[in-house]
Amino acid sequence: MRKTTTLFQVNGKAILVPDGSVGMSYEDVDSSDAGRDESGYMHRVMVRNKVGVWSFTYHNLTEAEKNYMENLFGSASVFQFTHPDRIASDRMVTTQCYRSKYNLSWRNSKTGLWSNYSFNVIEC
Repeated sequence: MRKTTTLFQVNGKAILVPDGSVGMSYEDVDSSDAGRDESGYMHRVMVRNKVGVWSFTYHNLTEAEKNYMENLFGSASVFQFTHPDRIASDRMVTTQCYRSKYNLSWRNSKTGLWSNYSFNVIEC
């Protein structure tokens, strides 16, 4: 089984080291009252700023590795996600998140190999 990393944790348990880079993006969330007026001026009514999204990709996984990852998330709709701070990456932060855009392909049923396992972790 591949190594785990404590840089990213789900409910306090380390995730498997992804095959590639971990994408990180941050987005502001505006209320429904935000928008442009008749003159085109934008009136922002921000309710949250810099909501984090982390993207993970695994090209090939064994059955055991796939099961390990799936057991981390379980059936709960939200979880505690530990990750490096956006500014001070040597400091760990834990936030409530959910998983989205989950993809997985069964590559070979005889050998138990899986491929193209990817998902996003999004801050609540």
